[in-house]
Amino acid sequence: MQKPLTFHKALSVLSKSSPYAVSTERNHSNQDLLDQVKAYLYIQMPIETAVYNKIASFRSNDKKVLFLCGSSGDGKSELLTKAKAIYGQKVKFHLDATHSFDPKDNAIQTLDNLFNEFESQSIPLVVGINTGMLGNYVEEGTNEYFKTVIQNYLENVNNKQLDTFINFEDYPKFYIDDVGYTSEFVQMFLDRLTAVEDNLIRQIYDKDKLNNLNEASKKLHANYELLCLPLVQKCIIELLFKARLMRDQFLTARALLDFIFMLLTGPGYLFDNLFSGGDNELANKIIDFDPAHLRTKKIDRFILANDLHLPDQEFNEFKEFLKNLGVETLGSSLSYLRLFYILKGGHFFNDYHVKFEKDFNESLIEQYIKVYQLHRDFDGSLEQKKDIKNFYNNTFRTAIRKYNNRNAPNLDKSQYLISEPNGYQLVTELEIKADLRRISNFIPKSSANFMAFIKVQEHSLEIPVNINLLRLMKRIADGYRPNKHDKNSVVLLDELIDEIAQVANQVSTLHIIKGNKHFTIKNIDDEEFEVSGL
Repeated sequence: MQKPLTFHKALSVLSKSSPYAVSTERNHSNQDLLDQVKAYLYIQMPIETAVYNKIASFRSNDKKVLFLCGSSGDGKSELLTKAKAIYGQKVKFHLDATHSFDPKDNAIQTLDNLFNEFESQSIPLVVGINTGMLGNYVEEGTNEYFKTVIQNYLENVNNKQLDTFINFEDYPKFYIDDVGYTSEFVQMFLDRLTAVEDNLIRQIYDKDKLNNLNEASKKLHANYELLCLPLVQKCIIELLFKARLMRDQFLTARALLDFIFMLLTGPGYLFDNLFSGGDNELANKIIDFDPAHLRTKKIDRFILANDLHLPDQEFNEFKEFLKNLGVETLGSSLSYLRLFYILKGGHFFNDYHVKFEKDFNESLIEQYIKVYQLHRDFDGSLEQKKDIKNFYNNTFRTAIRKYNNRNAPNLDKSQYLISEPNGYQLVTELEIKADLRRISNFIPKSSANFMAFIKVQEHSLEIPVNINLLRLMKRIADGYRPNKHDKNSVVLLDELIDEIAQVANQVSTLHIIKGNKHFTIKNIDDEEFEVSGL
C-alpha cells in the first residue's frame, strides 16, 4: 500500500536539487501527485508569454530572429529550454550565446557561424544572449547584417527589420509604483502556495498536520503557518528587494522556489532560516540584512536581559502566545529578534514585538523610492521642482563638492578644487544645478537605479544612481569620508568628478590659493589675462 505523500515531500518540487526541477515522464502514483503540485505552483510571467507568443507567430520557413536579452542568471536559458521543448521542431534555438560548443571557436565565432548558417537557410532562429555580449558582437563579430541590427537595438534606433528583441530589463521582477514597491512575481507565487481555497499544497498540509506529530514536522508546519501571514510575505519581499537594490542580486524563478523551500524545510524556524545563508544565491545575499546584527540601546538591553534570564512578565506572556503560532521557547535572543523583525507591522497579543519596530526602520529604502519616484514622475510642477531641487542642492551637489574638496575643506561652497601642484590649490567656481529638462524626459528601465542629471555651467552631465550611491552621497553630505569599503560607489563618483573637472578646465577664471595667499587669473581673450591679488 502506497504511503500518503508527506508535506515535506510535496514541497521538495521547489528544491533546485529535485528531479522535478526539470520535466520528465513519470508513472508512479506519488510522482503523478508531485507533477500535479509542480503544475499547480507554476506561474507564467509576462515575459514568458511574450516570448511564446512571438515564437508561435513564426512559421517554419520564416526568416526571422528573436533575441532574448538580459543579464547573467535572470532565467534566459531556463525559459528558452521550455520553449525549445514546445517549438524545437520548427525553430532553431541557441540557448546561451556566451558559450562556444566547439573548442576551436570562441563565443563570438560561434555566433558568426550561427548567423551565417541562418542566412543560408530558411528557418526561424531564437538566441538567448547577455546584453554585454550584444555589445561585444558589434565590436568583434563579422556578420555585417547582424552587427547593424544589434547596434541599432543598442542605440535605440527604430528597427524596421524582421528581427525582434525581448529584454528581461523590460520585465522587472520588482516595480516601484505610486505607493511603494511591489513584486508581482513573488507575490503571485506566495499567494498560490498559501491560498486557503483550491490549494493542493494546503490539502496535503492539512493531512500531514494530522498524521505527523514529530518535532521536525511541527516545525515545518509552524514555518508554513508563518509564511501564510501577509506581513511575513511582505517582509520576505522587502528583503529580496533590498538584495536587488543593495547587492545587485537578480531574482530568478529557480532561485526563488529553492529559497522558499529552504525557508520552510531548513533546520530552524522560518525567521532563523531566513538569515542562515546556505547553498542559495538569494539566501547568501539576504544574510547581510540579519536584524540580529543591529546594535541599538533597546536591542542590546533586550539581549542582555534575556541572556541573563532577568524577569520580564510581558515578554513571558508573549512567549506563551507564540506557541499558538507553533513557535516553542527559543534558545537564542537573536532568534527572538529575527522573529520580531518578520512580525513587524502586525499586532499580536500584547504587541511586545512592536517595541523594536523603530530599530528595524528601513528609511534608506523609503528615501530611495521617494527620489526614484521624483525622477520618474517629474512633470515640472512647482511642488516637484521644490522637492527635486532640494535633493540636488542639499544631497547631490553637497556630496559632490565635499568629495571633490575633501583635501581642501577651506574652499567656499561654489569653489571646486582642480588640482594641487606644489601645495598651491588650483580652484575654479562652478554653478552646478539639476538639469530639469533632461529629468522631465527620463524614463527608467529598472527599479534598481535612476539617472541623475546635472548642469555644470552649461554642460549637461549624468550619473546612474543606485541605493548604495544614494546612501554614500547622503553620508558624505553629513561629513563622512569614503574608504575602501565604498569602492564600487566611489568609482561612479570619481567618473563624475573627472567629467566635472573637464568642464572646470574650460572656465575662464582660475583661483590660486596657498595659505592666506589668493590670486585670481581671468582669461579676457585668447591672448590677454587679468591677474588680481598680487
